[in-house]
Amino acid sequence: MSLAHVDGSSRADDPVGVFDSGVGGLSVLNALRETLPHERFVYFADTAHAPYGERGDAFVAERSAAVARELIDAHRIKALVVACNTATAAAIHRLRAGHPALPVVGVEPALKPAVALSRTGRIAVLATRVTVESRKFQALLASLAGQAAFSIVACDGLAGAIEGADEARIAAICERHLATAGRFGDGDGDIDTLVLGCTHYPFVADELRRRTGPTVRFIDTGAPVAQQTRRLLGQAGTLRADGAGELRLLSSGAPEALDAAAARWLTVPA
Repeated sequence: MSLAHVDGSSRADDPVGVFDSGVGGLSVLNALRETLPHERFVYFADTAHAPYGERGDAFVAERSAAVARELIDAHRIKALVVACNTATAAAIHRLRAGHPALPVVGVEPALKPAVALSRTGRIAVLATRVTVESRKFQALLASLAGQAAFSIVACDGLAGAIEGADEARIAAICERHLATAGRFGDGDGDIDTLVLGCTHYPFVADELRRRTGPTVRFIDTGAPVAQQTRRLLGQAGTLRADGAGELRLLSSGAPEALDAAAARWLTVPA
């Protein structure tokens, strides 16, 4: 049964809130809009405090709670997608505990799908330092012990370079971190699968691909997050089944930076 407000309006017409420390979550938003074309979305980029990936857990948890409260109070969201690996690792449990009636979807590096896809059994994971040092990530990694050899790289500086659209810096950082990960290819001992463990990183996939070669599989989390969001909305009876989709972009920093990133990277659903 569809939930309704006291004024009689349907909860299905309320928006889905999506947030990231900056523009990286637009990669998840692309998948959400493709999977849920009728939904209304409010995307919040916390660019005044970006990137989260090189901050401490306490700071990230505090900012995540503040952004969630803003989306709930000001925009009456019916679900929250934490489109940030760092915020998921640092704050997802607190967000769910603090808002038990709200469906909350997080993201995490796709290690399990990578294990299933890898032929050589060697997998590289690029993620932020906060993500790779988090207990959540370490528990996930431990659960896969013996199933593959993982090369974990904390990609300091990459999310910030993407936020700033600094092409030269992006290229240099990608080269450095991939060299740290190891040898890529499809031969024995080669890394044949690359996990993009930050929602910013799909936007530099071409830069990464130039250095890994064409045979290496890239895995990100956009599609699984979109499917999980659809499932939870269906369970709650708040899935918007028809009507035109809508999008509102908000930022805690300079809105023109978000607008420029959206113009560059955000796709329009067919």
